[in-house]
Amino acid sequence: MKFTFTKEQNQFRQEVCDFLQAELQAGTFSVHCGGLIEGSSQEFSRKMAKRGWIGLTWPKEHGGQGRTYVEKAILMEELMKVQAPIGYHFLADRQVGPAIIHFGSQWQKEYFLPRIVRADDGMRFCLLFSEPNAGSDLVAVSTTAVKDGDDFIIKGQKVWTSGGHLADYGWLLARTNMDSSIPRHLSCSEFIIDMKSSGITVRPIINMAGKHSFNEVFLDDVRVSKRFLVGQENGGFKQIMAQVDYERAGFERLMQNYPLFEQLKSYVRQIGKSGFGDEFYFWVKDSIAQLEIEFNVGRLLCYYTAWTIDQGRQPTSEAALCKAYCTQYEQRLNDVAT
Repeated sequence: MKFTFTKEQNQFRQEVCDFLQAELQAGTFSVHCGGLIEGSSQEFSRKMAKRGWIGLTWPKEHGGQGRTYVEKAILMEELMKVQAPIGYHFLADRQVGPAIIHFGSQWQKEYFLPRIVRADDGMRFCLLFSEPNAGSDLVAVSTTAVKDGDDFIIKGQKVWTSGGHLADYGWLLARTNMDSSIPRHLSCSEFIIDMKSSGITVRPIINMAGKHSFNEVFLDDVRVSKRFLVGQENGGFKQIMAQVDYERAGFERLMQNYPLFEQLKSYVRQIGKSGFGDEFYFWVKDSIAQLEIEFNVGRLLCYYTAWTIDQGRQPTSEAALCKAYCTQYEQRLNDVAT
């Protein structure tokens, strides 16, 4: 991996920066810390769509630009620096679209992909994976999808659903084979589900800061047509394992609180020993230096994972390492700031 960018990549970064500065000056949005899905503007997403920045890495035959994952990383780094309001299209761009490209039916590709890259109405997605007794252990999901003619009847509960109260569609994992002798990782399937369907109840989870971005989602005999089954029946776990390699390692994992980091550094530059004492003063300086080093390590991990994909390799270990490191970094950043 080269530790420099090409002329074309630097030009692309400048193009993104110029666009974001123009939007900030126009008052389209302001820089502040918040949940990734919290900042959402369909109008802003449509402006990105007009520039071809949604589906940037998707193949051109599916409405994308066919550009590199390093370029996608450059785009995300600049978007996250200013906390641009990308929540409307973000999950569909990052995860749903690529999964449909790899596993979806021809109808799913023709219906969803063009609408996602245009940021059309009704194309905001949420992820319906985690459950109260399963968490991130996806093979332990208990939500069921039982065949009934040309439909599946889905029943269960999901939790920690970011943006579920705003989403038009959910990307759902459910158990489709109830035979206990079958390995769990061979018994789940993926579905696209209309969040306005009869039988779906979304309840807010308010965090300790009084913010609402997470939700509980209850599914009580929700009827879903077979055409919304994604990929192979009972093949959902393997499909998700391929998807998370691309979900784990983006700059959103490192930079959700980037404005806080900038504010913290600005504050520390101004403080003196007076009123603090040597011990605290030098601890602060050392802590900020350590955070700066750790941030740049995380930045390199993000770019290395993107570069790995561009080399045609599956970034399974790289993405997992990047996700774990960046999440822990954000925890340390908040601890020091507090």
